[in-house]
Amino acid sequence: MPLILFLSLLAQAASSLDYGEFKAKIQPLLTEKRPGHARCITCHSTGTNFRLTRLPKGRTEYTDEESRKNFEAVTRVVLPGVPLKSRLLTMPLAHEAGGTEFHPGGKHWMSQTDPEWKTLAEWVQHASSTGRP
Repeated sequence: MPLILFLSLLAQAASSLDYGEFKAKIQPLLTEKRPGHARCITCHSTGTNFRLTRLPKGRTEYTDEESRKNFEAVTRVVLPGVPLKSRLLTMPLAHEAGGTEFHPGGKHWMSQTDPEWKTLAEWVQHASSTGRP
């Protein structure tokens, strides 16, 4: 695929996902502590292709610039409108529930009925095909 086409598709994907909802509902899930697992942000702030910005010590909120960087990173692992084709949702989902066979950080969700998984899936599913401001 030519680079210009790839970049165009990436921009379209980013524009169809709701940034405001990302900041309010999705980004907090990336920093959530789960029993028996590291926070997503712990592993995905270093050493992976899916690179998120970690909150500096002493801060509890992201700047808009940091949130935009996280949003851009997430758009690279999401197929708007198709949760089960989005690595953000399938990597940490149990294989038996429709996820991939392996996720280095373990399986965070055992089913598609998990409230966190459903929140992510609804955000991805409701991405408009025409984009949002």
